[in-house]
Amino acid sequence: MSLIELPLAVMLPFLFVLGAVVGSFLNVAIYRIPQHERFWKQLLSVVHPPSSCPNCGNRILSRDNIPILGWFLLGGRCRFCRQSFSIRYPMIELLNACLFVLVYWMEIPSNVYSGIEESCLYVPSGPHGFAGSIWLSPTAVMLWRYVYHMILIEALVVATFIDFDLRIIPDGVTLPAMCVGVVGGVVFGQVHLVPVWFQRGDLSNFVSLLYDIRGGDMPPAWLKSLASLWWMSGSGIPSWCSQYPHLHGLAVSLAGLVIGGGVVWVVRYIGQSVLRQEAMGFGDVVLMAMVGSFLGWQPTVLVFVLAPLMALLAVAGTWLFARQREIPYGPYLSMAALVVIVGWKWIWDMFERVFELGPLLPFLAVGMAIGLYLLLHVTQFIKWCLGIELYPPPEWTEEWTSADQLIYLSMEQTDPQQGQWRQSQWPGSQAGAGQIHANNWRRPAEQIRSNGWQQHWQRRGS
Repeated sequence: MSLIELPLAVMLPFLFVLGAVVGSFLNVAIYRIPQHERFWKQLLSVVHPPSSCPNCGNRILSRDNIPILGWFLLGGRCRFCRQSFSIRYPMIELLNACLFVLVYWMEIPSNVYSGIEESCLYVPSGPHGFAGSIWLSPTAVMLWRYVYHMILIEALVVATFIDFDLRIIPDGVTLPAMCVGVVGGVVFGQVHLVPVWFQRGDLSNFVSLLYDIRGGDMPPAWLKSLASLWWMSGSGIPSWCSQYPHLHGLAVSLAGLVIGGGVVWVVRYIGQSVLRQEAMGFGDVVLMAMVGSFLGWQPTVLVFVLAPLMALLAVAGTWLFARQREIPYGPYLSMAALVVIVGWKWIWDMFERVFELGPLLPFLAVGMAIGLYLLLHVTQFIKWCLGIELYPPPEWTEEWTSADQLIYLSMEQTDPQQGQWRQSQWPGSQAGAGQIHANNWRRPAEQIRSNGWQQHWQRRGS
């Protein structure tokens, strides 16, 4: 009996415990990774040194490090110094345990013999494994894809809580997972959701049909030629996708990486050019590139489409209670990615017709980018009509100039010989502090000694 054939009464408790244990490790990553700027130090900090109390420095005992229960057994405090620990630690472990169970429940049918069609990831154009294969049989593909997606979800959990805390998404979270996404796509070749290219088999006839619906006009010759050039018979999937599954897996991951990061970068650039402020952080660009390396470019585009819906209620609540205009966007991208994974069968059924357009999709993407640019300008015009400030005030950056240094010195000690017997002093020290003229005006005798210093150096120079 294989692991996937175990009854749910055994698998689900096992996955719950495993998810809680992994959640304890995620707590360490969330706390330690942002403390370092360099990539390699971020990775090393996760495994060394062992967990300890941030207040007294004593190591946390193994019996106190039990996921979820350990916090409650200690009453949420350190065993040695009684420093309180945040309840967020067991909550993250509980959340991660539930995610392990939920994703397994949705991706793998309760009765494995009922077929891959019962999985939430099944679509007719997706990979179904190879009958007779040991490592890539239909049931094995479901298991590998579950492990593959859980790696992505774990990285999203870490990125979400770091973004909530510090408004950053460190590379130590996204780049290692991105590498796993690309390598896993190449090694297995059957863990993607849909092929890298998918279009209508009768695209040229479809274009003519669209113009007929508009009013009977014939489409332009260049458009019909383009559709004929990309015409594919049958399912509309290139034949090389099935002939070279590992190469196709690489293509899916790389296309998702480039388009996922590129979509956010374009939106970030347009928003910054119109609004003159950072619309989306660069960490969101890398986060979406990581999501694309696991899911492919079509699901990643849908993640970007669904993320604003996830953030809408949060933005409204934040603005009403805290009057806060800026929110971290990474958590909502992560939530949208989870929704796309567990609801892929139904989401793809709604949006499949859009991605069937094939070579017409770049024109649609350019049109949407232009529409976003115009919409932001319209928004700025409405704000101007209402008297709302169009651009944020420039940020003040603290800079310590030489003038500040002179003022600081003059205010700290106006007379360096105060409380002392007056002594002959080199005039250069007074000039450096900006006090030589005030000192000569107050004490002419010192000016005479100063002239003596000048005559002395003149004689030495001669």
